[in-house]
Amino acid sequence: MASSLEKALEDTEASLKALKVLTENSYDSILITDAIDGAKIIYANKAFKKLTGYDPEEVLGKTPKILQGPGTDKKEIARLAEALKNDSRFEGKAINYRKDGAPFLMQWRVLPVSVGLQTRFWVAIQREG
Repeated sequence: MASSLEKALEDTEASLKALKVLTENSYDSILITDAIDGAKIIYANKAFKKLTGYDPEEVLGKTPKILQGPGTDKKEIARLAEALKNDSRFEGKAINYRKDGAPFLMQWRVLPVSVGLQTRFWVAIQREG
């Protein structure tokens, strides 16, 4: 089955359409950041707005640090930074903050997207937890 999916996704247009359907209809928040240009947000789905209160368009070009605040565990953020530095996946939980300032416990998984030997993007899958 995986080989059938891989074959179907070799078509760039089909791949992009499948990715769009997947991300826009996910119950989980999905955030994509650029791994080359300072971890700036290049994509946020509709579920991101539901989770954080931020419209996807208003976070483009910013970093996910906009979600951090005084209660965010600095050790967890340091662990995330180390994983990103090593181009490895990360899973964690931390207090983050919605647009209105309300704290919430966010559980997230961050995965590298590599092209060749270079990590180009980071995909973060987030939920309240």
